[in-house]
Amino acid sequence: MILTTTPNIENFKIVDYLGIVTGTAYNTSYSYKGNKISFKDMFNTSKYYKAYAEGLESLKEQAFQNLKDNALKLGANAVVGIQLDVEPLATSATVLVSITGTAVKVE
Repeated sequence: MILTTTPNIENFKIVDYLGIVTGTAYNTSYSYKGNKISFKDMFNTSKYYKAYAEGLESLKEQAFQNLKDNALKLGANAVVGIQLDVEPLATSATVLVSITGTAVKVE
């Protein structure tokens, strides 16, 4: 599956627009692969940022996989115009990753 932020794909022709697709994933910003950062490590800047970055990467991968799955359900072989949004949910340590694009058939 081709994924791109651009509205078209070089050397490919879009033959059908199938609809808007979204992939989302959320989790606490203090965990990665089920391992939570300790309270003590929250005050260690390098460990905190490393855990946060690894957790965010994992969430983005989950969201992209959900996006691809939803596009495949529509019969797409590409998604164009992808936009990624990362939002902390109010009053919690949870981060939401949302990816949206247009599912298309290309040849």
